[in-house]
Amino acid sequence: MSTMLKPFSLATVIAISTLFISPLVQSAPFGFGKPITETDTKEFVSPLPDGRGLPVGKGTAIQGKELYQAQCVACHGAKLEGGIGDRLIGGRDTLINNDPTKKPVKTVESYWPYATTLFDYIKRAMPLPAPGSLSNDNVYALSAYILSEAKIIDSTMTLDQNNLAKVQMPNQNGFVPDKRPEKFQPIGKTNDPR
Repeated sequence: MSTMLKPFSLATVIAISTLFISPLVQSAPFGFGKPITETDTKEFVSPLPDGRGLPVGKGTAIQGKELYQAQCVACHGAKLEGGIGDRLIGGRDTLINNDPTKKPVKTVESYWPYATTLFDYIKRAMPLPAPGSLSNDNVYALSAYILSEAKIIDSTMTLDQNNLAKVQMPNQNGFVPDKRPEKFQPIGKTNDPR
């Protein structure tokens, strides 16, 4: 095929395909996708630090240990020490040391300010081969197991939507708000006179 024919063929294919696709996507504002329905968002969970948005469910560290052995140990190690996945426990106070020669160890104990963040991350991203496949009860159980192994909660505690946000994380007060002014200007709210 000549080089002149290739661009012509591609342009022709694009033009013809838009004739057939265009009526199907005209209702979408950017010409692709579809409007989100309530069914689409039914399983979406995004809890806030104060617990708003946490789904109903419960789980214990004993249940979580069993799930961890089946779903998580291959990546995060038998003792939550990490492997191909991140280390989950340890590193407490390593972010606040003043010794520049010591590298901070970022784990649930040292780096995560809220227990709801742990729940959210597990719910959305784990297990790696099938993210979002864990039930709410499973996620509460895994959270309970990780938090109990980190000595943040008692190993007999049952975590649920009513008490997860009350868990005091070791470095919760180690974070400060960024007081720098925002540089982001929302579209249509610019002060640029051009």
